[in-house]
Amino acid sequence: MPIFVAVYTMEPEALIAFRKMPKADQEAIDAEGLSQWEDWEKRNAAFLRSPSVMVGKTTRITRAGIGPGQNTFCGYVLVEAETAEEAARLFADHPHIGIFPGDGVDIMPVVTEPPA
Repeated sequence: MPIFVAVYTMEPEALIAFRKMPKADQEAIDAEGLSQWEDWEKRNAAFLRSPSVMVGKTTRITRAGIGPGQNTFCGYVLVEAETAEEAARLFADHPHIGIFPGDGVDIMPVVTEPPA
């Protein structure tokens, strides 16, 4: 079955706004969101090739050197599905875009030999 990389995206400004919220509000969102994320992973376990991996700040290397970078990439998960659309439908009720300040999940086919 084809494998897709599902990339969780979040605008940097959305994360900044979330971190400016009162700590109690952040913790309430985290508690609800993480519980629902766990439930989502259980419901979709048959399609998941890896657990979700979240990432932090970006360091970028360019011809000019090494320094801070900025992008909307905040994590990923590998999923199996027949089509990109089928893979995308798995995320329709995902808490990344329903509870957390994430703005989307990009689905891309793996075009090389997938990891074991």
